[in-house]
Amino acid sequence: MTAGIPEIEPTELKSRMDQGAVPLLIDVREAFERDIADLPDVGQLHIPLANVAAQLDDLDRDREIVVYCRSGGRSGSVVQLMQSQGFERVLNLRGGVLGWQEDVDPSLTRY
Repeated sequence: MTAGIPEIEPTELKSRMDQGAVPLLIDVREAFERDIADLPDVGQLHIPLANVAAQLDDLDRDREIVVYCRSGGRSGSVVQLMQSQGFERVLNLRGGVLGWQEDVDPSLTRY
């Protein structure tokens, strides 16, 4: 992962979710990817990568946001974009859905 991108570990996110301290999750994968495997439903937004820039103004800049994709690359670029647009509380899910599958829920389909 590119240096300088703030990240959260899958296990830390899971702990927060279990405690009811759920940040806004944004999944930047395509719809077909969500059909294969996804994090538990906590009201996350599904905004494909190509649509993120157009929807930034719809997001709450004061809320903590965690962005994720399959492995962390696309979401890392979205975190950088959001930071450049003034979002200060935005994190990349380290390893994306694959990291979640590896560290939290091995029952998820790996793709």
